[in-house]
Amino acid sequence: MSFWDVVWFIIVGFAFAAYLMMLFAIVTDLFRDRDTSGVVKAIWLIGLLFLPFLSALVYVIVRGRGMSERAAESHRAAVEEQEAYIKDVAGPATPAEQIAKASDLLEAGTISQAEFDTLKAKALV
Repeated sequence: MSFWDVVWFIIVGFAFAAYLMMLFAIVTDLFRDRDTSGVVKAIWLIGLLFLPFLSALVYVIVRGRGMSERAAESHRAAVEEQEAYIKDVAGPATPAEQIAKASDLLEAGTISQAEFDTLKAKALV
């Protein structure tokens, strides 16, 4: 193998990897779009199967702006869900809420006075 064969292999490999990334992005966008009907999605998928480069190029030209908007909305929704989950799992945020919850546990007999004092000290730190 000559030097130029290696260079050509690298270029072709890069182009193939880029094409696969673009193809996965298009298919992901197709299934993410709630406004597009199933028939239109099937037509795009058939086009991507039989005329892959032309279909991918047309898809990016025609629906490129919508792709970025749907990707941004999906990312925004994922971040909001993550933040809501973290807030839910983290529990009460203020020391007063933590002490009130510990007091309720003490009154219910779930924890002892020593455990209540420890929780109160942690909340006040």
